[in-house]
Amino acid sequence: MLEPVQRIPRYELLLKDYVRKLPPESPDRGDAEKALEMIFMVAKHSNAAIAEMERLQNLWVVYQRLGLEDDIVDPSNQLIKEGPIQKVSTRNNSTSEKYLFLFNNMLLYCVPKVIQVGAEFQVRLRMDVDGMKVWELKDTEFPHTFLVSGKQRTLQLQARSGEEMDTWIKAFQDAIDRKEKRSETFKTAVPGLETDTPALKTEELGRRAPQWVRDNLVTMCMRCREPFNAITRRRHHCRACGYVVCARCSDYKAELQYDGNRLNRVCQECYIFLTGHAVPEDREGKHKGILEKGAAEVSSRSLLCSSLQLLDKNGKGGTRGWFVIPQDDPLVLYIYAAPQDVRAHTSIPLLGYQVKDLPQSDSRHLFQLAQSGQVHTFLADTEELKRRWMRAMARSAAGITHPEDEEEDADPCDKAE
Repeated sequence: MLEPVQRIPRYELLLKDYVRKLPPESPDRGDAEKALEMIFMVAKHSNAAIAEMERLQNLWVVYQRLGLEDDIVDPSNQLIKEGPIQKVSTRNNSTSEKYLFLFNNMLLYCVPKVIQVGAEFQVRLRMDVDGMKVWELKDTEFPHTFLVSGKQRTLQLQARSGEEMDTWIKAFQDAIDRKEKRSETFKTAVPGLETDTPALKTEELGRRAPQWVRDNLVTMCMRCREPFNAITRRRHHCRACGYVVCARCSDYKAELQYDGNRLNRVCQECYIFLTGHAVPEDREGKHKGILEKGAAEVSSRSLLCSSLQLLDKNGKGGTRGWFVIPQDDPLVLYIYAAPQDVRAHTSIPLLGYQVKDLPQSDSRHLFQLAQSGQVHTFLADTEELKRRWMRAMARSAAGITHPEDEEEDADPCDKAE
């Protein structure tokens, strides 16, 4: 026996076939077409009711998986995507497994329960889709990562593959676009609603949770530029801008809107901006030296930048750091201890140096800068990276400030004998 819900589409098919076979002059054709239109509307309504029932059933299943903790069974809620994800920690430079439930109006950030008695997950954070931003990150240490920035918090998440990352970003962006479209429709439909309110900017201090700079990306305070150590100068994060700062530079409290206007630890610059209170600056007026160029800012406008290792005189040990040739200072190589440091450790004027290729030994990609008995030996991670650095350094050593100034038949590297 067919159930009533199964009979409706069958009636529609039978009527379509009946109307198609009726002669145009048949007296029953008009009634048959009206009956077909009526059964079509009934089928459409039936399908919509079934879809709505399935949607609410899915919400109830999620509700049970959360241990009946978070009330999500609401007619306005729609589950868009769910799945496991890795959360990148800015503290210990590691990842941990989390689980996301993305709805049309909120994101539930959950952790799997070790003992699954009555619930699979525990909700750690609930983020509104309203005002949310999402974008891909170019992180060589953690590939397939993307950032989700909301009013409550900013999360750096890692997918298992590039395809999975793209799927998550698309799901987030679809939810954001639909939320913004509904908001605009509501503003247009309601007379007198304020529409000239300025849009919330991602960089607005205190109104949105910042992206924290990872601890391992800096070796010195991003404000006073003093080096960190484990005893007298430890790392802290400004809750307004996300910078890694020392205790002295973050010894301030300010109300942050994204955290319910509660007092949070902030750096001196954010404190002045958020409160308007003046703070004596003992370093005010200090001349900015040639090494005091932020690695991140310089790297974003560089001819070449990457990690390299500068070997000692014996060619065995050495220091690994972040090396940059800036576009606005193309004849100098800047060496940073970490890619987010605000001050370079040292610099090497490249003009007049010779760039020498060293034979590959023990899978080590070596090359040198040599001038008047002074030799710097570098170790690259790959042969391709080594060649790129040799070409860039050779141009700078020859005084070529723009790549297009180089002659096509010129050989930028000298082979070591």
